[in-house]
Amino acid sequence: MTNYLIPIIIAIIFLVGIIKNVDIFQVFIKGAIEGLKTSISIFPILIGIIAIISMLESSGFLNYMCKLLEPIFSIVNLPSDLIPLALLRPISGSGTLSFLEQIFKSHSPDSTVGLIASVLAGSSETTFYTIAIYFGAVNISKTKYALPAALIGDFVGMIMSVISVNLLC
Repeated sequence: MTNYLIPIIIAIIFLVGIIKNVDIFQVFIKGAIEGLKTSISIFPILIGIIAIISMLESSGFLNYMCKLLEPIFSIVNLPSDLIPLALLRPISGSGTLSFLEQIFKSHSPDSTVGLIASVLAGSSETTFYTIAIYFGAVNISKTKYALPAALIGDFVGMIMSVISVNLLC
């Protein structure tokens, strides 16, 4: 059934367009142009985020922050191997996946550390990336309340990943 789902949706779109007498191709082109404009407007933001992540990793700042914050993370029983993952997750999805892969290589994916890492990666957001892209796309520059609320959500997700894996596994 799932193999037929997308063709069925496309057929429904065409049928509705024909019934409502809408020039589907023209609407598609208009949407594609808007999407291209949005992509061009967020491109500098993406380059900036990629540069910042590369600098954090290359400079050793991420390792320094992990050692500095280890006592704080130990309060919530987050394994020290997961601190880079917890710090990088709000910044970069691809960086998170890279650390997740390293965690799976050094620990089993079915280990407690692997399970916590999986839940942590799945229950938090790439906050800075999301705010930069989505807020930048609609020209919102004031993130006074959105950023702290999102970071609190990420922190709660981190704590709950530890609690839920320890309770359920």
